[in-house]
Amino acid sequence: MVQLSNESNSDEIPVNVVSKNEEENNPSTVESKSSESPIDELTTELELEKQRSSEYEEKLKLVLADFQNLSRKTQTDIENGINSKINEFALDFLQIYDDFVRAKEVFSESKINSDGLDSILKNMDSLLQKYHIKQIDALGEIFDPNFHEAISIVKDLALDDNTIIKELRKGYISHERVIRPTLVEISKRDDD
Repeated sequence: MVQLSNESNSDEIPVNVVSKNEEENNPSTVESKSSESPIDELTTELELEKQRSSEYEEKLKLVLADFQNLSRKTQTDIENGINSKINEFALDFLQIYDDFVRAKEVFSESKINSDGLDSILKNMDSLLQKYHIKQIDALGEIFDPNFHEAISIVKDLALDDNTIIKELRKGYISHERVIRPTLVEISKRDDD
């Protein structure tokens, strides 16, 4: 007769072979035979294995979710690192860009041909656009400390308080973050 073990710690199902003579001499074998049939034993084993399989499936789902979260976080960290380096470079580049804009203004005021500078500035604008760097339009807007930095306040009864009346230096946004605020002059009503 074949007797199955109820051990659930192993991945294998142990099988003990018992001869007919041993079965008759061993009272525990007789008791197990009378108390539980082989079908019942197999059904119990099947239920235990189903439970273990369900537990493994649950662990696998958790590990997969952890992996997906780690993958997303790693991707975000890489993107943030790249964007940070682009922003760092852009700040240095914007200083040179500002110099070209000032040079163009001086050439225009002096009535000197600035076609070459216009072409360079157009290329620089394309480069800024390619890397998602946009100017902050501030003139006429209400002062917002998230986008603007006030340098001076001018008394003006015709305008609402904190209206931007002059841009002293352009500000820029990169990937939805301000990398350089706009330097502005704002109005103030003194109704004293």
